[in-house]
Amino acid sequence: MHLISWNVNGIRAVHNKGMFLPLFDLKPDILCVQETKAQDDVFPGELKEIPGYNFYLSSAERKGYSGTAMWAKEKPADVTYGFGKKQFDDAGRTIIAEFDGFYLYNIYFPNGGRGPQWVDHKMEFYEAFLKHAERNRKKKEIVICGDVNTAHKEIDLARPKENAKSTGFLPIERAFLDKLVSKGYVDTFREKNKEGGNYTWWDYKTGARARNTGWRIDYFYVTPGLAKKIKSAGIMKDTHGSDHCPVWIKI
Repeated sequence: MHLISWNVNGIRAVHNKGMFLPLFDLKPDILCVQETKAQDDVFPGELKEIPGYNFYLSSAERKGYSGTAMWAKEKPADVTYGFGKKQFDDAGRTIIAEFDGFYLYNIYFPNGGRGPQWVDHKMEFYEAFLKHAERNRKKKEIVICGDVNTAHKEIDLARPKENAKSTGFLPIERAFLDKLVSKGYVDTFREKNKEGGNYTWWDYKTGARARNTGWRIDYFYVTPGLAKKIKSAGIMKDTHGSDHCPVWIKI
Protein backbone atom coordinates (compact mmCIF):
# COMPACT_ATOMS: atom_id res chain seq x y z
CA MET A 1 0.00 0.00 0.00
CA HIS A 2 1.06 3.54 -0.78
CA LEU A 3 -0.20 6.25 1.61
CA ILE A 4 0.26 10.01 1.24
CA SER A 5 -0.50 12.79 3.74
CA TRP A 6 -0.42 16.55 3.09
CA ASN A 7 -1.40 19.70 4.96
CA VAL A 8 -2.66 21.67 1.97
CA ASN A 9 -3.33 24.94 3.84
CA GLY A 10 -6.48 25.47 1.80
CA ILE A 11 -7.66 22.82 -0.67
CA ARG A 12 -9.22 25.34 -3.06
CA ALA A 13 -6.01 27.35 -3.36
CA VAL A 14 -3.74 24.37 -3.96
CA HIS A 15 -6.23 22.90 -6.45
CA ASN A 16 -6.54 26.19 -8.33
CA LYS A 17 -2.74 26.27 -8.62
CA GLY A 18 -2.90 22.87 -10.35
CA MET A 19 -0.84 21.26 -7.60
CA PHE A 20 -3.31 18.76 -6.18
CA LEU A 21 -4.62 16.48 -8.92
CA PRO A 22 -1.08 15.33 -9.92
CA LEU A 23 -0.90 13.43 -6.62
CA PHE A 24 -3.41 10.96 -8.07
CA ASP A 25 -0.98 10.21 -10.89
CA LEU A 26 1.05 8.45 -8.18
CA LYS A 27 -1.93 6.13 -7.62
CA PRO A 28 -1.87 6.20 -3.81
CA ASP A 29 -4.07 3.68 -2.09
CA ILE A 30 -4.96 6.32 0.51
CA LEU A 31 -4.52 10.08 0.33
CA CYS A 32 -5.12 12.17 3.45
CA VAL A 33 -5.15 15.95 3.65
CA GLN A 34 -5.37 18.40 6.50
CA GLU A 35 -6.33 22.08 6.85
CA THR A 36 -8.74 21.96 3.92
CA LYS A 37 -10.41 25.23 4.99
CA ALA A 38 -13.50 24.27 3.00
CA GLN A 39 -16.91 23.06 4.04
CA ASP A 40 -18.83 20.66 1.84
CA ASP A 41 -20.65 23.34 -0.17
CA VAL A 42 -17.41 24.99 -1.34
CA PHE A 43 -15.13 21.94 -1.55
CA PRO A 44 -14.08 21.55 -5.23
CA GLY A 45 -16.68 19.26 -6.79
CA GLU A 46 -14.31 17.44 -9.13
CA LEU A 47 -12.16 16.41 -6.18
CA LYS A 48 -15.11 14.67 -4.56
CA GLU A 49 -15.47 12.35 -7.54
CA ILE A 50 -12.00 11.05 -8.36
CA PRO A 51 -12.51 7.79 -10.32
CA GLY A 52 -11.57 4.71 -8.30
CA TYR A 53 -11.63 6.47 -4.92
CA ASN A 54 -14.05 6.72 -2.02
CA PHE A 55 -14.13 10.25 -0.60
CA TYR A 56 -14.60 11.40 3.00
CA LEU A 57 -14.70 14.94 4.40
CA SER A 58 -14.74 16.38 7.89
CA SER A 59 -15.32 20.13 7.99
CA ALA A 60 -15.08 22.68 10.77
CA GLU A 61 -18.19 24.41 12.03
CA ARG A 62 -16.34 27.68 11.43
CA LYS A 63 -16.05 28.55 7.74
CA GLY A 64 -12.61 28.65 6.13
CA TYR A 65 -10.92 26.91 9.03
CA SER A 66 -9.20 23.58 9.73
CA GLY A 67 -10.82 20.44 8.24
CA THR A 68 -9.61 17.10 6.92
CA ALA A 69 -10.36 14.88 3.93
CA MET A 70 -9.48 11.40 2.72
CA TRP A 71 -9.54 9.46 -0.55
CA ALA A 72 -9.27 5.65 -0.35
CA LYS A 73 -9.32 3.02 -3.09
CA GLU A 74 -10.63 0.40 -0.66
CA LYS A 75 -13.89 1.33 0.99
CA PRO A 76 -13.34 1.37 4.76
CA ALA A 77 -15.43 -0.90 6.95
CA ASP A 78 -16.27 2.16 9.03
CA VAL A 79 -15.46 5.88 9.16
CA THR A 80 -15.90 8.13 12.19
CA TYR A 81 -15.19 11.80 12.67
CA GLY A 82 -13.54 12.95 15.89
CA PHE A 83 -13.31 11.48 19.36
CA GLY A 84 -16.90 12.10 20.45
CA LYS A 85 -16.08 15.29 22.34
CA LYS A 86 -17.28 18.61 20.92
CA GLN A 87 -14.33 20.65 22.16
CA PHE A 88 -12.05 18.49 20.01
CA ASP A 89 -14.38 17.66 17.14
CA ASP A 90 -16.00 20.94 16.08
CA ALA A 91 -12.98 21.91 13.95
CA GLY A 92 -13.19 18.80 11.75
CA ARG A 93 -9.66 17.80 12.67
CA THR A 94 -10.02 14.02 12.67
CA ILE A 95 -11.08 11.24 10.30
CA ILE A 96 -10.74 7.68 11.63
CA ALA A 97 -11.14 4.92 9.04
CA GLU A 98 -11.24 1.20 9.78
CA PHE A 99 -9.65 -0.99 7.13
CA ASP A 100 -9.11 -4.76 7.11
CA GLY A 101 -5.76 -4.69 8.85
CA PHE A 102 -5.60 -1.34 10.63
CA TYR A 103 -7.24 1.84 11.81
CA LEU A 104 -6.11 5.00 10.04
CA TYR A 105 -6.08 8.29 11.94
CA ASN A 106 -5.95 11.32 9.63
CA ILE A 107 -5.48 14.29 11.97
CA TYR A 108 -4.78 18.00 11.85
CA PHE A 109 -3.49 18.50 15.39
CA PRO A 110 -4.03 21.94 16.98
CA ASN A 111 -1.44 24.68 16.78
CA GLY A 112 -0.46 26.18 20.14
CA GLY A 113 0.67 29.49 18.67
CA ARG A 114 -2.10 31.79 19.85
CA GLY A 115 -1.27 31.77 23.53
CA PRO A 116 -0.92 29.55 26.61
CA GLN A 117 -4.57 28.46 26.51
CA TRP A 118 -3.99 27.09 23.01
CA VAL A 119 -1.00 25.09 24.19
CA ASP A 120 -3.24 23.67 26.93
CA HIS A 121 -5.91 22.82 24.35
CA LYS A 122 -3.29 21.19 22.15
CA MET A 123 -2.05 19.01 25.01
CA GLU A 124 -5.62 18.01 25.93
CA PHE A 125 -6.25 17.10 22.30
CA TYR A 126 -3.05 15.01 22.24
CA GLU A 127 -4.17 13.04 25.28
CA ALA A 128 -7.71 12.51 23.93
CA PHE A 129 -6.25 11.24 20.67
CA LEU A 130 -3.86 8.83 22.36
CA LYS A 131 -6.56 7.45 24.63
CA HIS A 132 -8.77 6.83 21.59
CA ALA A 133 -5.96 5.23 19.58
CA GLU A 134 -4.96 2.96 22.45
CA ARG A 135 -8.51 1.60 22.65
CA ASN A 136 -8.56 0.77 18.95
CA ARG A 137 -5.06 -0.64 19.15
CA LYS A 138 -6.43 -3.53 21.18
CA LYS A 139 -8.31 -4.60 18.04
CA LYS A 140 -6.01 -3.73 15.13
CA GLU A 141 -2.77 -2.07 14.10
CA ILE A 142 -2.76 1.74 13.92
CA VAL A 143 -1.58 4.22 11.28
CA ILE A 144 -1.44 7.88 12.30
CA CYS A 145 -0.82 10.57 9.71
CA GLY A 146 -1.08 14.32 9.55
CA ASP A 147 0.22 17.63 10.76
CA VAL A 148 1.24 16.99 14.37
CA ASN A 149 2.35 20.63 14.79
CA THR A 150 5.39 19.62 16.87
CA ALA A 151 8.98 18.93 15.86
CA HIS A 152 10.17 16.03 18.00
CA LYS A 153 13.96 16.26 18.17
CA GLU A 154 16.56 18.92 17.42
CA ILE A 155 17.27 17.19 14.11
CA ASP A 156 13.67 17.93 13.11
CA LEU A 157 14.04 21.70 12.74
CA ALA A 158 16.69 23.98 11.33
CA ARG A 159 17.06 26.25 14.38
CA PRO A 160 16.38 24.29 17.55
CA LYS A 161 18.16 26.62 19.96
CA GLU A 162 16.38 29.73 18.72
CA ASN A 163 13.02 27.94 19.00
CA ALA A 164 13.48 26.29 22.39
CA LYS A 165 10.69 28.48 23.82
CA SER A 166 8.46 28.46 20.73
CA THR A 167 5.27 26.46 20.56
CA GLY A 168 5.84 23.49 18.31
CA PHE A 169 9.12 22.78 20.08
CA LEU A 170 8.24 23.32 23.73
CA PRO A 171 9.45 20.64 26.17
CA ILE A 172 5.86 19.72 27.07
CA GLU A 173 4.94 19.22 23.40
CA ARG A 174 8.05 17.20 22.65
CA ALA A 175 7.45 15.10 25.78
CA PHE A 176 4.14 13.95 24.32
CA LEU A 177 5.93 12.61 21.25
CA ASP A 178 8.39 10.90 23.60
CA LYS A 179 5.36 9.32 25.26
CA LEU A 180 3.91 8.25 21.92
CA VAL A 181 7.17 6.56 20.94
CA SER A 182 7.52 4.95 24.38
CA LYS A 183 4.19 3.23 23.77
CA GLY A 184 5.59 1.66 20.63
CA TYR A 185 4.41 4.00 17.90
CA VAL A 186 7.14 4.27 15.27
CA ASP A 187 8.10 7.45 13.40
CA THR A 188 8.33 5.86 9.96
CA PHE A 189 10.45 8.54 8.31
CA ARG A 190 12.99 8.66 11.09
CA GLU A 191 13.12 4.86 11.12
CA LYS A 192 14.32 4.98 7.52
CA ASN A 193 16.27 8.25 7.46
CA LYS A 194 18.63 9.52 10.17
CA GLU A 195 19.80 12.64 8.33
CA GLY A 196 19.07 16.25 9.21
CA GLY A 197 17.80 18.88 6.80
CA ASN A 198 14.57 17.00 6.10
CA TYR A 199 11.61 19.27 6.77
CA THR A 200 7.91 19.40 5.89
CA TRP A 201 6.94 22.99 6.80
CA TRP A 202 8.53 26.36 6.05
CA ASP A 203 7.37 29.81 7.07
CA TYR A 204 5.86 31.67 4.11
CA LYS A 205 6.48 35.14 5.52
CA THR A 206 10.26 34.79 5.73
CA GLY A 207 10.75 32.85 2.50
CA ALA A 208 12.18 30.03 4.57
CA ARG A 209 11.63 27.32 1.98
CA ALA A 210 14.22 28.73 -0.41
CA ARG A 211 16.79 28.46 2.38
CA ASN A 212 15.39 25.17 3.71
CA THR A 213 14.98 26.73 7.14
CA GLY A 214 12.14 24.45 8.12
CA TRP A 215 10.50 22.13 10.59
CA ARG A 216 9.50 18.47 10.28
CA ILE A 217 6.02 18.48 11.82
CA ASP A 218 4.13 16.14 9.44
CA TYR A 219 4.38 12.46 10.26
CA PHE A 220 3.34 8.88 9.69
CA TYR A 221 3.42 6.87 12.91
CA VAL A 222 2.57 3.16 12.94
CA THR A 223 2.31 0.43 15.55
CA PRO A 224 5.07 -2.22 15.69
CA GLY A 225 3.26 -4.84 13.62
CA LEU A 226 3.12 -2.45 10.68
CA ALA A 227 6.53 -0.95 11.36
CA LYS A 228 8.07 -4.29 10.35
CA LYS A 229 6.30 -4.01 7.00
CA ILE A 230 7.35 -0.45 6.08
CA LYS A 231 9.26 -0.68 2.80
CA SER A 232 10.03 3.02 2.52
CA ALA A 233 9.04 6.44 3.82
CA GLY A 234 9.72 9.87 2.43
CA ILE A 235 9.09 13.58 2.11
CA MET A 236 7.98 15.14 -1.19
CA LYS A 237 9.99 18.32 -0.73
CA ASP A 238 9.66 19.34 -4.38
CA THR A 239 5.84 19.44 -4.24
CA HIS A 240 4.69 23.03 -3.83
CA GLY A 241 1.36 24.77 -3.36
CA SER A 242 1.28 24.89 0.44
CA ASP A 243 3.62 25.92 3.24
CA HIS A 244 3.81 22.16 3.95
CA CYS A 245 4.86 19.40 1.60
CA PRO A 246 3.43 15.85 1.43
CA VAL A 247 4.86 12.87 3.30
CA TRP A 248 4.38 9.24 2.34
CA ILE A 249 4.94 5.61 3.26
CA LYS A 250 4.83 2.31 1.40
CA ILE A 251 3.80 -0.80 3.33
